[in-house]
Amino acid sequence: MFVGHYGPALAVKAVKKPVPLWVLFLAVQLLDVFWSIFVLLGIEKVRIVPGITVTNPLDLYYMPYTHSLVAAILWSIGAAVVYRIFRSSDGWLGAGLVGGAVFSHWVLDLLVHRPDLALYDDTLKVGLGLWNYPVIASALEIVSLFGGIYVYCKATRPIAPGGRYGMMIFGLAMLGLQGLVFFGPPPPGANAAAITALSSYLLLAGVAYWLERKRA
Repeated sequence: MFVGHYGPALAVKAVKKPVPLWVLFLAVQLLDVFWSIFVLLGIEKVRIVPGITVTNPLDLYYMPYTHSLVAAILWSIGAAVVYRIFRSSDGWLGAGLVGGAVFSHWVLDLLVHRPDLALYDDTLKVGLGLWNYPVIASALEIVSLFGGIYVYCKATRPIAPGGRYGMMIFGLAMLGLQGLVFFGPPPPGANAAAITALSSYLLLAGVAYWLERKRA
């Protein structure tokens, strides 16, 4: 899953407004942010295998430090604690929502990944494999993303021209990006996949920062 991860970020923002949207955008992709870094460092492993699933060519055969269930829980707790330290005014509710946003990544990945998500270390791998069913996987991405956009827009109002149409343009652009991920050419290699992913997450966090300033 890619763009669907941002649905929970937008929904959480509607619940706990002081939590910055860009923080939530990074939170829901935190496991993949560190996955990208760990792949570049050679700590976690991925192969490009076109056809391994219908919509995704990544053979994610070793990622125990970011995408095992135990690791996801620890990253979620760590993110909550760090957020509580730096944004104590939001209380433990804000910190807990950030931690929940981090953990939502693993839950949504469970639906779409082939069995490559370990429960702990690199063993007992699970995944429902919806990447092999493009219509269902695409519908899940759309429902998650636009559900979050709807909740966020209902809880906020535009205060600048970009705030009125920005979220819809963002949603449509994300659909185009998702189509490229699902049906575009595979990345040329593991490092290219990691660099592209990491750059995308940072860029989209910047977009979230800009969009939030257009709505109140």
